[in-house]
Amino acid sequence: MCFLCFSGEAKNLPSYPGPNKMRDCYCTVNLDQEEVFRTKIVEKSLCPFYGEDFYCEIPRSFRHLSFYIFDRDVFRRDSIIGKVAIRKEDLQKYHNRDTWFQLQHVDADSEVQGQVHLELRLSEVITDTGVVCHKLATRVVECQGLPIVNGQCDPYATVTLAGPLRQVAPSAGPGWAGPKPCSYSKKSHFDFEEEDVDKLEIRVDLWNASNLKFGDEFLGELRIPLKVLRQSGSHKAWYFLQPRDNGGKSLKPDDLGSLRLNVVYTEDHVFSSDYYSPLRELLLKSADVEPVSASAAHILGEVCREKQEAAVPLARLFLHAGRVVAFVSAIASAEVQRTQDPNTIFRGNSLTSKCIDETMKLAGMHYLHVTLRPAIEEICQSHKSCEIDPVKLKDGENLENNMENLRQYVDHIFHAITTSGVSCPTVMCDIFFSLREAAAKRFKDEPDVRYTAVSSFIFLRFFAPAILSPNLFQLTPHHTDPQTSRTLTLISKTIQTLGSLSKSKSASFKESYMATFYEFFNEQKYADAVKNVSDPRGPCVLHNRFMIKRAQGRKRFGMKNFKKRWFRLTNHEFTYQKSKGDPPLCSIPIENILAVERLEEESFKMKNMFQVVQPERALYIQANNCVEAKDWIDILTKVSQCNQKRLSVFHPSAYLNGHWLCCRASSDTAAGCTPCTGGLPASIQLDIDGDRETQRIYCLFHTHMARLEQMQEACGSKSVYDGPEQEEYSTFVIDDPRETYKTLKQVIAGVGALEQEHAQYRRDKFKKTKYGSQEHPIGDKSFQSYVRQQPETSAHSI
Repeated sequence: MCFLCFSGEAKNLPSYPGPNKMRDCYCTVNLDQEEVFRTKIVEKSLCPFYGEDFYCEIPRSFRHLSFYIFDRDVFRRDSIIGKVAIRKEDLQKYHNRDTWFQLQHVDADSEVQGQVHLELRLSEVITDTGVVCHKLATRVVECQGLPIVNGQCDPYATVTLAGPLRQVAPSAGPGWAGPKPCSYSKKSHFDFEEEDVDKLEIRVDLWNASNLKFGDEFLGELRIPLKVLRQSGSHKAWYFLQPRDNGGKSLKPDDLGSLRLNVVYTEDHVFSSDYYSPLRELLLKSADVEPVSASAAHILGEVCREKQEAAVPLARLFLHAGRVVAFVSAIASAEVQRTQDPNTIFRGNSLTSKCIDETMKLAGMHYLHVTLRPAIEEICQSHKSCEIDPVKLKDGENLENNMENLRQYVDHIFHAITTSGVSCPTVMCDIFFSLREAAAKRFKDEPDVRYTAVSSFIFLRFFAPAILSPNLFQLTPHHTDPQTSRTLTLISKTIQTLGSLSKSKSASFKESYMATFYEFFNEQKYADAVKNVSDPRGPCVLHNRFMIKRAQGRKRFGMKNFKKRWFRLTNHEFTYQKSKGDPPLCSIPIENILAVERLEEESFKMKNMFQVVQPERALYIQANNCVEAKDWIDILTKVSQCNQKRLSVFHPSAYLNGHWLCCRASSDTAAGCTPCTGGLPASIQLDIDGDRETQRIYCLFHTHMARLEQMQEACGSKSVYDGPEQEEYSTFVIDDPRETYKTLKQVIAGVGALEQEHAQYRRDKFKKTKYGSQEHPIGDKSFQSYVRQQPETSAHSI
């Protein structure tokens, strides 16, 4: 199950009851009452704009997706202004479109969540006087999903028997500590005179026992008519807690303002891998299709209204399969050929740019952290004033001092970025290389386009957003304070302009004070640094030196002796040759380096040795001294640390005379016996489920089936009609109508086959479903909505 939400902006919030009238507001995203995300605080505004993307996977069931607007006063106390609550079954109504919602008053009696397992039993008993009467036993068996109130949850229940004319005094059950599933062992009994059972109901109220003077908090209630006992004398079922039907009077919606949201919600059932093989194989061969516009992956980008929607699962699927570089290179080359102005290359929200953005986000997060975190932490801790807008200067601040503080911060971050090539993941380096080559080939008369094609991603789309909002990239644990946020905004603007390599950089600023500040950075050294980092596969030698290596045994009868060789490391490969300038004798791609570790001296009775572990063998190397050995291990580890197949264990000694010297294992392919010291950081382990991404792509194709069919018509029209293109077909990129039509036919067939499997799964699930079970408690409106959609014969079987 996936969920993506974009929290936009609020407007017309009620003014603060004071002379200032402005508010400092933030917005939270809640699953029922559990907060899962919080935006930054927007100060002094009744129309705050948030504009923060939030993506998460939902690990549990929920009933409402809620958004609360809070106001923080001068004493840092938070008060709720209003909320928007969207029922789970209504999320599809607002799927992926901007919608304004009226803020609603928050009533404590309406804030409920959780489930209750209830048991009722009605029986006849004979009293001591011989009178036959009814006896009702009510038992609260278990509760789940109750909210934590003020850091604790000590719930108890009261049970009330109510009729049209009177109600029996409630009976309180014992409480229990904690929100975990729990049970009441006590049964409460009510004796009542003969009257119409259909008019009676049991009301169960749940409360949280509070130590505060304001009293216990209401958690929710159940109202069960006794007619459920008409067929049999007992009833046992799960119920959703409901709000009180006589809660406090709400304010008019218009009194509280409104909130604009864009919510994307998907809920998928993922089959086993073999179900997706035909569609997955069709997608993964997209990089090899000529032209690429006729491929299944490119077609998905054409039929989706938002390129981001298609790019996310595509990038993840291709990254999982190790084909992302080939695919991105193919679609980037096609986009460059369609670009007329070199100044606009990769500047739009195309499928190419969105796929690269997602790839950088997945593969480059550790690289981002290593590069920016030290500088960001320094800025947050030092808290120097960097305001350079004369209008916003505070009393006692000096404009020149602030400019110098900001210049030092920009220099620090710019240096960190432009010297970070050694940490850049190989997959990003390879993509940037393909962009540079495609741009240079297309615009031969524009020498800088080979750099701007890459710097637009490195600076504008990768580093600048993280500098602007470090909390969203896990660079800071919380939103930064307003002063630091302003400093980071100014740094981000400057870094973007430095990375653009614009010939008239001062003119790119709307604010005159930014143009003045940018004069500090008009030196050629800044442009040269941008060009250097934007050419990741050019002559970027990271390290080279003469060292001693032991033969790897690649030749069956070759002697495994030691020889002096010239070693050379770039962002792309690790090579050695006889002498400097000679052709390489051996080349090890960076992605083939599984570990870089020291080798114990006892292996060959030689000091300062280390090993570069590859899939089939290890290369043993002796450095000239201990410092040099450490330098090589560090830089080789850094340049290969993003490889997905890095080892977690290794052999600290060599394999000699038929066994490993360290663990005595006889097989040369035996798993290592010692944990690696430079293993893959947990933060960059790519946990991608290829089947789930293919299922997501299927859902997109299925949703846009009408567009697929329209694209088929466009292919037919282009094949038989050479005149002006019809307006309804002009949105599609179709370079080869015949090949595109052929692929469309395969896509539609694959989607149709999967739809049949999903339909059968839904039928089977529906037959096994019991309303009132723990999975579908009574009061589950999403399930009731699902029942109404089923055929009448199926609905009767539930």
